[in-house]
Amino acid sequence: MQTTFTPDQLQNPAIQRSNDILRACVHCGFCTATCPTYQVLGDELDSPRGRIYLIKDMLEHDREPDTETVRHIDRCLSCLACMTTCPSGVHYMHLVDHARAYVEENYRRPLPDRLLRWVLARVLPYPMRFRAALVGAKLARPWRRLMPDARLRAMLEMAPKRIPPVSRNDDAQVFLAQGARRMRVALMTGCAQKALNTDINDATIRLLRRLGCEVVVARGAGCCGALTHHMGKTGESHLTAARNIRAWASEMDGAGLDAIVINTSGCGTTVKDYGHMFSGDALADDAARVSEIAKDVSEVLMQLVLPKVEEKGLKVAYHAACSLQHGQKVKHAPKFLLKRAGFEVVEPADAHLCCGSAGTYNLLQPEISQVLKGRKVTTLEAKAPDVIAAGNIGCMMQIGSGTGVPVVHTVELLDWATGGPKPVGLTETATC
Repeated sequence: MQTTFTPDQLQNPAIQRSNDILRACVHCGFCTATCPTYQVLGDELDSPRGRIYLIKDMLEHDREPDTETVRHIDRCLSCLACMTTCPSGVHYMHLVDHARAYVEENYRRPLPDRLLRWVLARVLPYPMRFRAALVGAKLARPWRRLMPDARLRAMLEMAPKRIPPVSRNDDAQVFLAQGARRMRVALMTGCAQKALNTDINDATIRLLRRLGCEVVVARGAGCCGALTHHMGKTGESHLTAARNIRAWASEMDGAGLDAIVINTSGCGTTVKDYGHMFSGDALADDAARVSEIAKDVSEVLMQLVLPKVEEKGLKVAYHAACSLQHGQKVKHAPKFLLKRAGFEVVEPADAHLCCGSAGTYNLLQPEISQVLKGRKVTTLEAKAPDVIAAGNIGCMMQIGSGTGVPVVHTVELLDWATGGPKPVGLTETATC
């Protein structure tokens, strides 16, 4: 694709990066075949190729974003299926992230939109605030149909039936390996996950220790910054990301780390991109070091070699989170591990398509999100599974709200298979 950025514009590293990405695009349209929003809406401007044209025009002309351009950029899930499909290697993720930051800086949204985004940015990344919000949403849920805005209804419907108690395992500390130490790893405990489902981190710690890992919960680490990053709030996302970089770099320079383990794939995609996000920053070197050793928990478990377990007679439908299969290119490890742990693993049709969660997407674009959720649940239930497994809390909440099949984290099943407790999700279902 030809571009016409001026030499002055190209002095801006973000523009230079976007220019390189735009020039890689050859207009082939392969991306439209795997774009969920294009499949739902049928509008070229709601496909990656269409958005690329809009972003190019906006950036080249230093143009104030118009309502139509913002609407189509907002509708993008950032599922990154287009990057998996693209034969030219167009790095759409960096382009749309730049576009969102540009929109945030140059476009004044209607007041309701600004307030909603402000609330999400001030609540979701902070576990205790999020817990309080979930309690409020749970109390207000019976009146959700009276809400005039579909986004407010979606926020109330997000509240889980059970809000788990705070897990002290999420506090800064060191868990010693059981037996000989094979690795020393830092566990990213996250933010929303600590309010929605504390069993995931607990299971991860148990499993890693059992396999010979010393597990560190680093002091000062917290939200990865993904939620605000994808809303274009670069300053806020970099503040939280910088805390993580400093916390983990301190551990790396101290007792050392073999890996930073991440069990929420949406976070993993962002942490692995810290090197790019902080290029040219004073933290650039440490950010690159952090990105280099950041791994999804399934990648670490492949290194540790999970012991082979007898078959359990349980059929598991594996949902591949977009941020894991497209963002991190981790496709086979979770399925291999589940099979090795004795589970029968099945995959739904169109496994490459998004479930509609996508961070805050299900709250900001609830109508499209609901359609995608319905499609995903239908394909998963068609496999008649005993349980659905996923590697991302957002997907788990999204799918779980549309099906009666229990939905648990992959690591919970692996922990159970190797000596841990039965996942609460399975226990509660069995007693209902």
